Amino acid sequence: MRLSRRLLTVAAGLVLAFGVPFAATLLLTGSVAAVSKPEPKKPEPRVHHVVLPINSDDPTTMRALISTALNLPKYYRERNEPFEIEIVAYNAGVHMLRVDTSPVKELLRVVRGLTPDIRFVVCEATKLGMERAEGHPLVLLDNIDLVPNGPGHIVELQEAGWSYIRS
Repeated sequence: MRLSRRLLTVAAGLVLAFGVPFAATLLLTGSVAAVSKPEPKKPEPRVHHVVLPINSDDPTTMRALISTALNLPKYYRERNEPFEIEIVAYNAGVHMLRVDTSPVKELLRVVRGLTPDIRFVVCEATKLGMERAEGHPLVLLDNIDLVPNGPGHIVELQEAGWSYIRS
């Protein structure tokens, strides 16, 4: 059986159209088996953001908040997950962070020693109101930050994705 010239021309055209580019691709990139997929990157661990409010001068409530503030870091460290914790005091909760009225200042020293990266914040509006009512400046414990408005600060943290845990 003799192949026609037309059939040979079509076969040669197909080889040139598909075979040559395929062979050139294999030569330039290596064999198909050697092509590897990039390994998926492990996602960065999510940072856990937690705000703990205190607006009560009740020592039991303060101790419950301190317990939470000690247990959360332990939990996240065991899981090797990053975290941020902020304790926000406003209204009567400011007493927790005052030198003269804090019933838990010794416990707070323990918290600072075990978890120095917890941020303590006092509502400046509450502080100023207490100073006016008492007639003298308030002295806060060491390393306390002020925010203009405690509840407003908590709302802003929640809007930014922070979790709110009430004690």
